[in-house]
Amino acid sequence: MLGRVEIPPQPRTAAFFDLDKTVIAKSSTLTFGRSFYQGGLMNRRAVLRTAYAQFVFLLGGTDHDQMERLRQYLSALCKGWSVQQVKEIVAETLHEIIDPIIYDEAASLIEQHHAAGRDVVIVSSSGAEVVEPIGELLGADRVVATRMVVADGRYTGEVEYYAYGPTKAEAIRELAEDEGYDLDRCYAYSDSVTDLPMLETVGHPHAVNPDRGLRREAAARDWPVLTFSRPVRLRQRLPALPPRPALAAGAAVLAAACAAGLVWYAGRRRRRHALMARTAAGHTAAANGISLFAA
Repeated sequence: MLGRVEIPPQPRTAAFFDLDKTVIAKSSTLTFGRSFYQGGLMNRRAVLRTAYAQFVFLLGGTDHDQMERLRQYLSALCKGWSVQQVKEIVAETLHEIIDPIIYDEAASLIEQHHAAGRDVVIVSSSGAEVVEPIGELLGADRVVATRMVVADGRYTGEVEYYAYGPTKAEAIRELAEDEGYDLDRCYAYSDSVTDLPMLETVGHPHAVNPDRGLRREAAARDWPVLTFSRPVRLRQRLPALPPRPALAAGAAVLAAACAAGLVWYAGRRRRRHALMARTAAGHTAAANGISLFAA
């Protein structure tokens, strides 16, 4: 009698995508400036400053110092804003603002990764209230995004978790541990040299529309360099899309399930960080008394 042969399960894998200038052609947060102005959250001066920041971002990207100044500006700008109003504005204008600036090449890659059985994770320094709905629109399985401190339903102007630089890499490693991803077989895509730690975390890094710093690093490390240049409305792609990715957020049930997954990971991070903070406080008190896929 022949013995039964056990085939070990293949490790799970994922593709990690930066958002701004990688999946979409502009800054996701700055793009909503006009909508926030129309909703009464911003004055005309803030709109003009936001438009200028968008211009600088599109012209040459942002280095670490510019990103820090932008973070400080946006944190101060949103102080006192109603979180619910921000969510409503984003939901009402998402298709009008974001749908036309999604790169066709990025949508194809997301489609291909899903078809290959990989999860798709959006990792962005933009705020969660903006990134999570975009993640739903794209059919992402998870989202890692910046989170602001909220009190009485309003932003305090303080940052709870900043998804930037090394913290993106830390989030990816934590998510890999939670979900069982084999990072050596995972993929990552970004346009910015500030995402170098994120790209170094996976076995298959890709530079997309890279800034000068990342282009130099990609050349030195022999990383693939991709050029995305065709923004397209997702609804124009619908006839060609298989049912798996749920691009364009067609079904309410699928969108709700996706949102639950996105929120679950963000909540898990907050609970874990709170536990670590309490443990550290206790210790202190005691001490004092495109089809590019490889195998």
